Amino acid sequence: MSGHGTPTPMTARNGNALRGEARVPGDKSISHRSLILGALSVGETRVRGLLDGEDVLATGAAMRAFGADVSQDGDEWVVHGVGVGGFAEPEDVIDCGNAGTGVRLIMGAMATTGISATFTGDASLRSRPMGRVTDPLALFGAASYGRSGGRLPLTMVGAATPLPVEYELPMPSAQVKSAVLLAGLNAPGETRVIEPEATRDHTERMLRGFGAELSVEDSKDGRVITLTGYPELKPQSIDVPRDPSSAAFPVCAALIVEGSDVLVPNIGLNPTRAGLFYTLQDMGADLTFENQREEGGEPVADLRAKFSPDMKGIDVPPERAASMIDEYPILSVVAAHAEGRTYMAGVKELRVKESDRIDAMAVGLRANGVEVDEGEDWWAVEGRGAGGVPGGAAVAARLDHRIAMSFLCLGLASQKPVTVDDASPIATSFPIFESLMSGLGGQLDRSNS
Repeated sequence: MSGHGTPTPMTARNGNALRGEARVPGDKSISHRSLILGALSVGETRVRGLLDGEDVLATGAAMRAFGADVSQDGDEWVVHGVGVGGFAEPEDVIDCGNAGTGVRLIMGAMATTGISATFTGDASLRSRPMGRVTDPLALFGAASYGRSGGRLPLTMVGAATPLPVEYELPMPSAQVKSAVLLAGLNAPGETRVIEPEATRDHTERMLRGFGAELSVEDSKDGRVITLTGYPELKPQSIDVPRDPSSAAFPVCAALIVEGSDVLVPNIGLNPTRAGLFYTLQDMGADLTFENQREEGGEPVADLRAKFSPDMKGIDVPPERAASMIDEYPILSVVAAHAEGRTYMAGVKELRVKESDRIDAMAVGLRANGVEVDEGEDWWAVEGRGAGGVPGGAAVAARLDHRIAMSFLCLGLASQKPVTVDDASPIATSFPIFESLMSGLGGQLDRSNS
């Protein structure tokens, strides 16, 4: 899995405009859920456009370990499911690699089945706290035994006689919400999740698509999601839209590299995910949505991004944070090329991602000549204007794919090259990043030069 073995340094340098079509991989969130919901259905689910990065492949392997049949048929993935409550006990430890989404959703899906499973992952995943998901799953009757702080490796003993649960999310987290809803599938009665702040809603949309009885209501306490237990999920044919979090990199690079014009087709524009694109437009980016349409219950469009030398720093609305939490690292790179200060608040979740992303970006941006202020749940970047970032530094990616890709995009637009110490974690979410960016004209070298 990523993060093991020899580090792969990579250097990005400014040279060419980025031009052409960027066909980014399938949406990671929808890919994970397609495999898990397919495994919980009775019959054959077919998935086109699945992201075949390491994270999603680990989820596919986990579904096989729980008894589903998961295979590849040309450019489609085929899942023969075992039905709700049909998981078999795995014979071996489940290795989820770097996939925080994968492990938390799988724990939810098995928590109300009377079996045990042990989960582990790579060094980054083993350092991340799982209590935020094992605590609510304990309310169903599941028990978990992990290392201190609820970290992996962790063994979960599913509830043989689960109870329905009402749970109010203490923090905005689509992963926790989804884990509770997946656990509720095999619990009697109604499971309710109360979400004070809206987070990405792929799980709700997809559960409905697979035939679950699920309602969403707005109340004074936030969104109330009610799921009726013991549905028979019906297999689906799924077209996975392309990942907006991956699209963020060619889009943002095009905005800051002189002369660029890049089209990114078929991007998911689910409102709970598209905050970055609206933020870029607020900054004055030349970013347009073409051919807007709906596929599989999800809004999609083709994005066109052109070099935007007149972008201005803004105060990013904190209520937008949940819809773009993974995109703040690359947004800070764009902010460095805008005029004035970009202030990002309500982002403390960034400190517990694959790395402390606020610290990782602040340290790397400062090394490349950009002024950054930060607090516990906010940070601010002082823009240097188009072409104004000195660059020239080597930065630590901290085994974090988004940090690595963000600094490589910085290097494509800065005055001097930027090197990341290890680009290998990029394979977890965006295995074709290097070839895609090179195909657009970006200069990326696997070297320290």
